[in-house]
Amino acid sequence: MRRAGALGLALTGLLACHPGTTRPSFTPLPEAEIVEVRLLPPEATKRLAELLGADSIPARRVMVQDGYIETQWFDSSTGQPSRQRPLGTRFVRVRAWADPGRPGFTLLSAETVYRPLADPSLPSRELEREVPKDHPVAAKVRTALQSLVKKYGGPPTVEPTKDRGEQGAGNGEQDNAGQDTGDQESDSE
Repeated sequence: MRRAGALGLALTGLLACHPGTTRPSFTPLPEAEIVEVRLLPPEATKRLAELLGADSIPARRVMVQDGYIETQWFDSSTGQPSRQRPLGTRFVRVRAWADPGRPGFTLLSAETVYRPLADPSLPSRELEREVPKDHPVAAKVRTALQSLVKKYGGPPTVEPTKDRGEQGAGNGEQDNAGQDTGDQESDSE
């Protein structure tokens, strides 16, 4: 009887816990745009999806709780879904990840990718490359990210502090050993 109770409790615990996610197993490309915004990940995901949609970037998947946005392959000149094999910078896909940052902040990473070639021997992710920074869709994504920072706030600014070692440096002062630091020119030449 105890075994059945323990098994039932373990089964209930496993069913209550949903470790799955709808995010892909890969991370953003190193060239992805990254900003820190003063929103929690679900809210940042929702706001970014709204801005992208308003700027003709059609999201296919918006997973608010997982902090993930993905478009299908689309024609960057028309905003319409691609009806042909997506090769070249004309056809792009946008993905965005919202990850927790410092308390109350989210790190938003967004990539705009294309496929330069078709190679069935490689996984499709390995064929993807970040579009150039001046690509029209990349510029729209960057603008959307910056508008979130402007509207909701970005990382706090840190005031530079003057290091004690920098004060008075170069004035022939002595170092900790009591020797001249040698910052002044010698007259013995």
